[in-house]
Amino acid sequence: MNTIKTLSDADAAIDLLQQKMMAHPAAICPVVHTFTPGLYSRQITMPAGSLITSKIHKTEHPFVISQGSVSVWLEGLGWNLLTAPHFGVTLPGTRRVLVVHEDTVWTTFHPTNLKTVEEIENEIIEPRYDHLAGMRQPSVEEMLDVLNQTLHLEGDA
Repeated sequence: MNTIKTLSDADAAIDLLQQKMMAHPAAICPVVHTFTPGLYSRQITMPAGSLITSKIHKTEHPFVISQGSVSVWLEGLGWNLLTAPHFGVTLPGTRRVLVVHEDTVWTTFHPTNLKTVEEIENEIIEPRYDHLAGMRQPSVEEMLDVLNQTLHLEGDA
């Protein structure tokens, strides 16, 4: 039986944000995939000035920010500034909006015995949002405008 996820206001706002981001050039964010026995690690390097929306995570897993500074918006928590070195845990259902202040290296760790990125993504990423996650480099003014219009965050930043 298929279940349909009910969109929260935040999910709908992030969907709209991602659609608006598509009007801007994509940020170049290299990803390094590392496979070790029982563990998959995914390291992404995000350039300063980028606006990033994450995919929705199905699993609880740790992450490390080893370089940089980024403001992260999470539903129910608002904005938080995370600066390297930082250790955190991603909970199932997490969907983030990131404003990258300094070049940032973010690594996630996923226990699995699967051997391909495609198989692992099917296991850890909510497929409904897979095509929407985005990385763009609008100007700071455009970023603030888009964030304010879509997430109604005028007083939260």
